[in-house]
Amino acid sequence: MKESKRRRLEAQGWRFGSAKDFLGLTDEEAEYIELQLSLAALLRKRRESLGYTQTEVADLIGSSQSRVAKMEAGDPSVSVDLLIRTLLALGVNRKQVGRAIGAAASA
Repeated sequence: MKESKRRRLEAQGWRFGSAKDFLGLTDEEAEYIELQLSLAALLRKRRESLGYTQTEVADLIGSSQSRVAKMEAGDPSVSVDLLIRTLLALGVNRKQVGRAIGAAASA
């Protein structure tokens, strides 16, 4: 956003901040969300690189296509444990999972 537009909006009472500020998240909560989103992005990238559909991944892990879609979307109802187990089932190794977690930490 252009600085001039931002100043104009602030003069009208608008406030700017991060999603963390808007939602009132703690540092730990914000970090957890970033970690989950990073793992979700890795899952989608890996699935697509293998040429799998969400349904094929669901069959592989004994779940449903809609659950895989939620995993890839970073839905908060999906546990990090399930994301990691699915990544491992798709042949992602510990180093790759670690890099995804590390990328979340540096974001």
